[in-house]
Order: sequence, then structure tokens, then C-alpha cells
Amino acid sequence: MDVRAEQRQSQTLSPRLQHAVRLLQMSSLDFGLVVRDTLGRNPFLEVDEGVDDPEAFDDASDALTSAERDGTVQDSEHALMEGEAADGGLESDRDLWHADAGTGSRQASDGDTSALDLVTADSSLSAHLNGQLNTMPLCERDLSLARVIVESLDDDGYLRTPLADLLDVVTLEPPAELADLQIALKMVQSLEPAGVAARSVAECLELQLHEIECVEMRAVAHTIVAAHLSALAARDIQGLARQLGKTPAFIESVCDRIRRLDPRPGWRWGSSHIPYVVPDVIVKKIRGEWSVQLNPAIVPRVRLNQVYADLYQRHHTSDMADMGAHLQEARWTVRNVEQRFSTILDVARAIVKRQRHFLEFGPMAMKPLGLREIAEEIGSHESTVSRVTNNKYMATPLGVFELKHFFSRAMVSANGKACSGTAIRGLIQDLITEEATDNPLSDAEIKRQLAQQGLVVARRTVTKYRQMLRIEAVGRRRRHDA
Repeated sequence: MDVRAEQRQSQTLSPRLQHAVRLLQMSSLDFGLVVRDTLGRNPFLEVDEGVDDPEAFDDASDALTSAERDGTVQDSEHALMEGEAADGGLESDRDLWHADAGTGSRQASDGDTSALDLVTADSSLSAHLNGQLNTMPLCERDLSLARVIVESLDDDGYLRTPLADLLDVVTLEPPAELADLQIALKMVQSLEPAGVAARSVAECLELQLHEIECVEMRAVAHTIVAAHLSALAARDIQGLARQLGKTPAFIESVCDRIRRLDPRPGWRWGSSHIPYVVPDVIVKKIRGEWSVQLNPAIVPRVRLNQVYADLYQRHHTSDMADMGAHLQEARWTVRNVEQRFSTILDVARAIVKRQRHFLEFGPMAMKPLGLREIAEEIGSHESTVSRVTNNKYMATPLGVFELKHFFSRAMVSANGKACSGTAIRGLIQDLITEEATDNPLSDAEIKRQLAQQGLVVARRTVTKYRQMLRIEAVGRRRRHDA
């Protein structure tokens, strides 16, 4: 047994630093929610109404001294009198609100329709179907059964619940039978949109086949949907042509017509919450130079209430420890907002400096880029750059891209020059775009054509890049023209 003392140095992250790391990795929308939550419960924080110009924030971030970044935060010199004036403004706004209450549907003074009358209201699928049922000459029993079907539909417009299970929901005298619900189902399926209340994808498509005007195409489409749906999904045109005794060109046209049907008719109604991507930085070309600015929509407008902070510093006592913690949190929040967006801006500027050819000429001009290059440029660690580029987006004239999109490892071509994976994906995209529809390129053929241009790429790499571009395999891209 041997007992000895050793001295080691290890780096640990404080809870506050760990929290700052998590905030840096958040998207700007999530970070904004955190800041607004802190703003709502911290009396030392207030909304900064003076940050309207993103360049003003950029200049302020660039002008931060090391002392300000470490602890001292310079805030505005507004007094409490401004808060009283703001209360008066709110009171006057409230009076205007009450004065205008209830007048949203009235006409303007000159007799024209009010602008509020032109605002469209979201209509749910059930409301749309019930509105059609109300116009039909149905007895109360049939109407109740039809409404049970309507209320059982999902967001796609499908009836996923078996009809037998709905018998327990219906309370009628005499009790409803399965045949009654089947009649009600047919009634709902006759409503618009076509395909609603279907119990499968095949049934949904069959309910829409009446929209095909050509009798022959409609009959073949019915056969494909009823018995060969898997072949339709696999785009097996040759196999369908052999089984149905038709030409591949005719089968191709029928399949195209089927694909124009709506497999989710319920999506046309109801408020759809689409998660839009909000860019963190905006890149524009101004007077021949690429300019990078923060998106003002994602910068939290928050500042320290200096009046409250000064009052606390002059009059705080030992029993006001909670207020002291709030003041420390407020100062840390303001610093974190400034440091976060200053770092994002630095990283974005360094990326644009190295990838300006991509902005000028497109994906094939993308250069290989690593996290270390950007980290050395801004004087930070690679892990910090990795967190900054996570869930952060850049709006460019070519579209909106995640910051990670601009990083890729170098692939050496036959002539010894480095080429990025993004550039190779752009070449693959161009080759497939220009291919003959009746004789598309296989992954092996794309590999050979890339080799002719000096790019030695494995076939499995071509397959991986094609899948990243969401391009189907050669068999599904083949077209059969007359």
C-alpha cells in the first residue's frame, strides 16, 4: 500500500458559464424566449426602444471595452419621469382602444368597407364540412350520424377510427347500427374536398378519380390505385405497362395524373403552423462589397434600468439579497446578449470573407472551410464556433442557409487542387438536371463523368450526395415519353 499526494490542474465550468454555453448554442428564437422570460420577472431589466438600426447594435458591440464585457454595463440615462410619460401614453392608447371597440365590422365614414372586414378568418375542416351538411335536406338522425363522422376525422381528413367503435359514441333512439354509419360515411365522402373521410390512401385517391375526364385513363387509374399502389409508389412504369397491357407512355401519363390528386385533403383547411426559418444575419452586396448585418428582428431589445440599479446601490440593506441577485442577473443578461450577437456577427463576417465566390457564382464555387480557420480569424475556440453555427442561419441572395452549410472538408482533385463537398453536390445537381429523362444517369455514370472532370469520387459518395440533395434513384427518375 502506497499513499501519495498529487497535484493536478483541471478546468471546470461554473454553473453560470455552463448556462452561457447552452444559451450560445440555442437558436435566436429560443434565445429570445429566454430573454423575454427574464425580462418579465426581473425588475432591473426593461425594453430598449432605441435599438432600431442593426448597424447601431453592430457599432455598439464593436465599441465594447474589455471592462464592459467583464462587468460594467453602460446603460441609458432615462429617468423615472419617462416611465410616467410612458404610462400616460398607455392610458391614452387604452382610451383609443375602448373608443374603437366594437367597430371592427362597421363601414368607414365615407361608406367604404372597413379594412377589418377584409381580414379572412381561419376555417377548420369540421366547420367547412358541417357547413355543407347544414345545406343538405337531412333529418336530425342522419345529420347527427354525419356529424359524428366529421368530428372523428384527423388533420389529414382521414377517418382512422373504425366505424364499429363509433357506435359507442352515438346516442340515438332507436340505437344506430353499423349500416347507418356506413350510409353516413358515404354522405360525408360526397362532400368537398374530394377524398375526405377516406380510411386509407387508396380510398382517398379513388374518391378523387372522378376528376379525371378521360374515361380510359380513369379506368386504368382505378385499376392502379386499387391493385397496384405499391408499383405506383415505386414508379415501376415498365411493370405496370406489362401487367395492364398498355404502352409505357400511356401508363406514365396516367401515373402523372394520379400524382396530381391530393392524398391529404384535410390540409387545405385550418390554421397551419409552419415553422419558418428566421435568418440571424443578412448578407447584401452594397457598392460592390459584401455587407453582413444582424437581423434586427431577432435581437432582443433589452437594457438595464439604470434608475432602479442606482436606487438599489444607494439604499440596499442586508435583507435585500434577492434584489441583489436580480441586479446581477440583469447585468449578466445584457452582457450575454451583446457578446452572443457580437460573436455571431464576427463568425458570419469571417465566413463571408472566405466564401464570397459562393455568393458570386453559386455552389460550385464553394471553398473547403474548417472550424479552425474561423476560430483563428475571430480569436476564439473551435467549440465556440461550432456552437455559434448551430441553428443559426444566413440570408443571402442565393437563399437562406445554415451557417454549417459553409463548412466542408477538402477533397483533392486529380490536378491536386482542393474542392469542397458542396461544390461536388452542385456538379451532381447540374448533371442530373441536364440528363435525358428517358435515359437518366446512374450513380456509377455520374462517378465516371466526375472523374472526367478531374474529381475522383467513390460511387457510394455520389449516392450519399444524391440523397442529401433529395434526388430519387435512377429507376424513379426514368420517364417514358410517347
